[in-house]
Amino acid sequence: MTERIARLDSRALIRVSGPDAKPFLHNLLTQDVETLAAGHLRFGALLSPPGRLLFDLFLWGEDDAVVLDVAADKRDALMQRLSMYKLRAKVEVAADDRSVFVSWQGVAEGFVPDPRTSALGGRTLGDFTATATENDWSAHRLAVGVPDPTRDADDGTYPIEANFDLLKGIDFQKGCFVGQETTSRMKRRGEIKKRMLPLTFDGPAPAVGAELLNGELRAGEVLTGRDGGAMALVRLDRIDGALTVDGRAVTVIRPDWMT
Repeated sequence: MTERIARLDSRALIRVSGPDAKPFLHNLLTQDVETLAAGHLRFGALLSPPGRLLFDLFLWGEDDAVVLDVAADKRDALMQRLSMYKLRAKVEVAADDRSVFVSWQGVAEGFVPDPRTSALGGRTLGDFTATATENDWSAHRLAVGVPDPTRDADDGTYPIEANFDLLKGIDFQKGCFVGQETTSRMKRRGEIKKRMLPLTFDGPAPAVGAELLNGELRAGEVLTGRDGGAMALVRLDRIDGALTVDGRAVTVIRPDWMT
């Protein structure tokens, strides 16, 4: 089967360089940056001090910098926040104009495996020939059951609700990061009441925010989706039984990578 390749215009890059780049980011992000080697790729986030999800991101290791792969419409806001945290750290924060590409149905040459799950294929930076669209990629990601935090989360979402702990987006061994106390406590105490999980159904996707019901009990809400499938934030104690959205039967799926 031939690999499919798409350019992600919804993503943009920030280059963080300077002698303090790695320790600076390491103390902020959910991921271990100190050990990030050139050519390696990790998934992580920047949280608010109370532990809510602000920015999902990928971290690319380079010889003299760390490149952050972020939502294009949030790049300026993240650059501003990094500059606010910088203080006396010897770092430079600048936009990087390269493009982000993804490859799936296999990992094409020149692509690095997606750190979240092998089912998502790989990512790379630069210039490649696209054989598919970003919409095709989004359909594949949804079929794998992985949320898009930029679209599916809001400023009230905890990273564990968006499955960052299961998708290798949080290093619980690295020590402090912004929002670490709340995040670690949720994981340690098992205080995980809701998670983003995919739904399947017949017909078009329900509206964003549509209520997921288990009988007459609220079991969650629909996030983004397309014909036949959507992501939903669901209560884990109410996903067994007959589920409906707007009177239509739906099924909650537990993806293979969750087991």
